[in-house]
Amino acid sequence: MRDFPDVPLRPFGYFVHHQGRGHAERCAAVVNALPEARPVRIFCARDDIFPTLRENVTVQKLPSLFEARGDVPRGAALLDTPDTTHCAPVGWSGIREAMAAMAQFFAAEAPDLMIVDVSAEVAQLARLCSVPHVKILQHGDRSDVGHCATYDGAAGLLAPFHADLAQKSWAAWAEKIHYAPGLGVNVSLPKPEDARATLKLGNRPMALVVCGGGGNGISEAALGVAARSYPQMDWITIGEVQRDWHATLPPNLMHKGWVDNAPDYIAAADLVISSTGNTTCAQVLTAAKPWIVVPEWRYFDEQVEKARALGQAGAALHLPHMPSSAHAWRAAVEQAESQHNPARQRALAGASDAATRTAQWLGNLADRLWDRTEISKSLKEVHHA
Repeated sequence: MRDFPDVPLRPFGYFVHHQGRGHAERCAAVVNALPEARPVRIFCARDDIFPTLRENVTVQKLPSLFEARGDVPRGAALLDTPDTTHCAPVGWSGIREAMAAMAQFFAAEAPDLMIVDVSAEVAQLARLCSVPHVKILQHGDRSDVGHCATYDGAAGLLAPFHADLAQKSWAAWAEKIHYAPGLGVNVSLPKPEDARATLKLGNRPMALVVCGGGGNGISEAALGVAARSYPQMDWITIGEVQRDWHATLPPNLMHKGWVDNAPDYIAAADLVISSTGNTTCAQVLTAAKPWIVVPEWRYFDEQVEKARALGQAGAALHLPHMPSSAHAWRAAVEQAESQHNPARQRALAGASDAATRTAQWLGNLADRLWDRTEISKSLKEVHHA
């Protein structure tokens, strides 16, 4: 084995949006897979949403970029928003402090990369500060000037899903994209019979409705119609359900609220109805269940495009909204079951090595950007010796 100079690794920065849970889980998976010698500074408005992080990783809490402190002057707040930005209100002291904290990190630490999950403004800040950034790629109509500038200026784009779910509009950035299906998601699920035993379910079939953590939940009234349409089946919801005073609820509809063991429910289900959050999608694809996807409202129609992609890929039945009658529910369930393709779903789900492969891609990208390709190649030779 040859000797090589001890080259300390420069840090990675990582901005994490604090809405929902998927951003933080994905971040933890990536940074924990990086070499222990790689320092990472995470910037987030919350420091209590992350799974366990390895040593050499710090979380710096920022003021929220999306929640005002109440000190905003009306005149500044009413300035026009340019097409180049999405969320850049004027007069917010919290935004000034947050951006200053990241700019100070750029100047003091000279990070190899800034990973952004997600904010077009933070990504463009990194580029303006001469720091290469990797932007998490999300579905949706991202044809606006702000998104295009962010993607054009990125050193790399990280897509936490299968390449078969790509949108045609991403062709211009194809060479930058690293696809990582299953990234940040525990894709090992219990056996259905074990999950049913854990949940103390009987022999009746079970339909599971999964409501995500980034929105307002699914309307209870629609689910009441579904449960009444299938009295021979138990209907269980997990997550936030939007309550309706006029919903006539049958006894086979049960709300469990937020649970810590969502994989048990998914593994035990005979049918899944859900929105298209990243974690939910990865787990349902792994479980390979008959699946109806109904997008919730998100900025830039993110879930609309993700649901459309899943439908076109043969992984789920895509509906634009919840069925609103008994006959519509029956037609949807029958179609979801008849077109169910478990092999196709499992092929899109990804594998447990998603984080490892992503960490390798990020390391190789940083070495190439900072002209360390020979060092990187030599270290690989030592690693495989």
